[in-house]
Amino acid sequence: MAFHLSRTPDLLVVGPDEDTVYRSMFSASPDALLLVDTDGSIVLANPAAAQLLGYTVQELCGLSVDALVPDAARPRHAAYRAGYAQHPVPRPMGMQMELVALCRDGTQVPVEIALSPLQSQGLPYVLAAIRDVGAYPRVRQALQRARYSESVAQLGREAVDARDPRLLLERVPAAAMQALECEEAAVLLLEPDKRLLRVAGACSAVPGADAEQLFEPDAEAREVLRRTEPLVVEDYAQETRFEAPPTRRAAGLSSALIVPLLDRGHAIGLLSVHSRRPRRFGDDEVHYLQSLSNLLASSLQRAQGEEALRHAQRLESVGQLTGGIAHDFNNLLTVVHGNLQVLQDLPALAADAYGQQLLDATLRGCRRGAELTSKLLAFSRRQVLQPREVDAAQLVASLADMLRRTLGQNIEIGVDIVPTSPLLVDPGQLESALLNIAINARDAMPEGGQLCFSCRACDTLPPGAAREGGLPASEVGYVAIAVSDSGAGMQASVRERAFEPFFTTKPSGRGTGLGLSTVYGFVTQSHGAVVLDSAPGEGTTVTLYIPCALATTVVAASEPVQTAAALPAGLRVLLVEDDAEVRQVVRNVLLSFGCEVTACASAEQALLLAPPAAFELLVSDVVLGTGMRGPELARRAVVRWPGLAVLLTTGYFNQSVSANDADRYAWRVLRKPCSREQLAQAAMQALQEGR
Repeated sequence: MAFHLSRTPDLLVVGPDEDTVYRSMFSASPDALLLVDTDGSIVLANPAAAQLLGYTVQELCGLSVDALVPDAARPRHAAYRAGYAQHPVPRPMGMQMELVALCRDGTQVPVEIALSPLQSQGLPYVLAAIRDVGAYPRVRQALQRARYSESVAQLGREAVDARDPRLLLERVPAAAMQALECEEAAVLLLEPDKRLLRVAGACSAVPGADAEQLFEPDAEAREVLRRTEPLVVEDYAQETRFEAPPTRRAAGLSSALIVPLLDRGHAIGLLSVHSRRPRRFGDDEVHYLQSLSNLLASSLQRAQGEEALRHAQRLESVGQLTGGIAHDFNNLLTVVHGNLQVLQDLPALAADAYGQQLLDATLRGCRRGAELTSKLLAFSRRQVLQPREVDAAQLVASLADMLRRTLGQNIEIGVDIVPTSPLLVDPGQLESALLNIAINARDAMPEGGQLCFSCRACDTLPPGAAREGGLPASEVGYVAIAVSDSGAGMQASVRERAFEPFFTTKPSGRGTGLGLSTVYGFVTQSHGAVVLDSAPGEGTTVTLYIPCALATTVVAASEPVQTAAALPAGLRVLLVEDDAEVRQVVRNVLLSFGCEVTACASAEQALLLAPPAAFELLVSDVVLGTGMRGPELARRAVVRWPGLAVLLTTGYFNQSVSANDADRYAWRVLRKPCSREQLAQAAMQALQEGR
């Protein structure tokens, strides 16, 4: 082939033909090239321009360059082109101008444009070289990060507006799939038993799991749940850490990115994406999916916290109602119980065996009523507690031994105890709470089963612990006492109401529905927490978290059992009670002991008594209606009558009275209803402690 040399002022061409070389260079350029005339019409276009803009080369030729400019920028572009035609000068790329090219399908591409006027060569054209800025690695990465950030921001706005987290659970997979340009995305939540995953939201271009489907975690899910760290699978075909799930390979998926949903460090679910392309997910994708995971976890925590608050408010409202009912009912029982005891002592009935039998049965009914109100007071957290240091391991082991002899041979009882620090708790109430749970467990296993007690130390409360929100966390940690059974378990609807008073799934006449409610009241009043974990067919575990005792806590000595002693004859008693019938009953009992009684209906009335009236014992109700409360009356009375002993009575108990008043002033507190003997004994103790 013959070659020739052609010299131009700036170019030396070696080749068969100068025109052929120029056309080849124009066609082979990786940049999009357009030759435009003075009217703005495209004269020539190379294949790179056709590929970038979505046209064929033939379609571009003859097209006005205005068609390649977005509508919003078209007037500005027309003015610029007219000015440029008057003074054409070369304009290289990298001028920091934000330019956008409009493609045939309506999409817009960020570009850089270099203009080379050919008028100096005697040609009425301008050569426009166009480069896709998005093709630059750094720019492409920045655009990708911006897309991820905008996706997270948009979902964040939706999370703020959406009070129901289910809406976000449905939106996140679609948003992740779109932003990451992958084939599958899903949100999986752990069930309460921590063994199964539930599809809470999914979006897939390939066959996948249906929403709400339950399944066991596969190998990659187990890996993420175990390590609570993101997992990147670059290529299932080369994966060696675990066996690749066959369903992924069968669906043509090659790579995966899975991040955990964390609640205070504990995995509660997974957010996963899968792609057909190997090595699809890098650090930017991990950061993006972790941001979505944190957003989801925060939304779920907020929803859980709001529901826990609503539940606590419902229980608090019911607790206030039941506490008030228990107080009024105890006053009624005081009247009935006191008058029955007076009847027992009447000479006319002393020899009447049948009459005494009826009175005994009625008194037993009063005691059963008092037990019922005691349970109501436990739920409303207004019961009398006598906390002291308790060896939890010893108490649990002793209770388990007792239950082995009483629950029946078809219940197998196991114990898993680790020695712990002493608890600061009322031992009788703790034992009663565990007994309540054990009885519920027995009823859930009519054909027999396994009942296990465990005891271990823990520093903090677990997520989801039902606890009084205003109480400070324990500074010395907790002891977790768990009671587990192999019974039928609970549906979610039953589990949510398990702590409500009078709620029961037992047949009529088999239970009051106060068992777990009293457990809840006792534990929260003890500054602890309770967790209920149950699922149908999986049994039930109730865990009590009780604060440990401080190292400086003094063990309270158990009080010796005292027999009722006779009160001193002529004892001068100031009785203050706002309920007229209760006041009359207590007055009659005190008179029967030989006391001199001055009865008042209010604290204000009592304080109006003239100083010459000297009293040795004050017996006052705690609440006293709408006026001054009993503790305040007692503080003033002991100043007015030096040496005065104080006995407070109450139908329910406010813990602040015990902590701030009774302990400080060594005042006795007597629960209503009470027997004659209990009143006499409490009065004697008040007199002894007041001297």
